[in-house]
Amino acid sequence: MISLLEVAATVAADEYTESVASSVAYGESETATGLPQLDLSTFGNQIFWLIISLLVLYWVVAKIALPRIGAVLSDRQGAITGDLMAAEEFKLKAKEAEAAYDKALADARAEAGKIVAANRAEIQKDLDAAIAHADAEIAARASESEGRIRQIRDSADSDARDVARDVAAELVRAFGGTTDQAAIDQAVDRRMKGVLQ
Repeated sequence: MISLLEVAATVAADEYTESVASSVAYGESETATGLPQLDLSTFGNQIFWLIISLLVLYWVVAKIALPRIGAVLSDRQGAITGDLMAAEEFKLKAKEAEAAYDKALADARAEAGKIVAANRAEIQKDLDAAIAHADAEIAARASESEGRIRQIRDSADSDARDVARDVAAELVRAFGGTTDQAAIDQAVDRRMKGVLQ
């Protein structure tokens, strides 16, 4: 656009120079003084180039700049939506894991209760052995289940932190700010500590 304006100015200046040179060549006195832009004889040419420049500028903005800006905005919105959906999915997985843990714990306790009830009629020695066996089995299963649940929770917490950091950084960039990764990490860690307590 600037080159078009430069061309228009150069053409107008050349025409003005030619008109002054021709008037001097024919013996006319130079009557026009001042700025060439204010010479009434060149207004038509100036208006023509102004209209051409504005049309070219409009075309560049409408056909090139605005579609690119729209594409960038839609890509950013898609990325943010995807990150939010992933965070929601991790949250659901954590809830499912907790429900599975509770069910496994309830099943283990029910099984232990059945074993104890069935062996009550037995002699005390068999009863003590069966109770010890059932308690050991329950403890092993509960310990194993707790270990698995802890791993799942830690994984979900880590994934949620990563997603939250990415989403926060992307939102800061989307609103035109500069991302300070340390500040974002600190804010996400404070928020996650508040949620987990």
